[in-house]
Amino acid sequence: RLHRRKTVFLMRMMFFSLVYYFLLPVGAAYFTDFFRQRIFGPVNVGLLFALSEFVVAWGLAYYYSVKAREFDGMALELVRDAARISSRS
Repeated sequence: RLHRRKTVFLMRMMFFSLVYYFLLPVGAAYFTDFFRQRIFGPVNVGLLFALSEFVVAWGLAYYYSVKAREFDGMALELVRDAARISSRS
């Protein structure tokens, strides 16, 4: 159960991060007018999107650290079950 839940969680995170990462070059190549729109001064949508990738990466790292506590609890339960089973033998 632990392996399945962790694998599904990590695959979803990887899929999201890859899609988000590749939106920048795809957007810069195919949606140039949108990415060139100025927000204020020399800052445009493309620059803000590029900087948002750092924020998203840190957010994903934080989310994983929170979710890892759940996985750690499941792993501890596994260790306890293994110790209980081995003490019966």
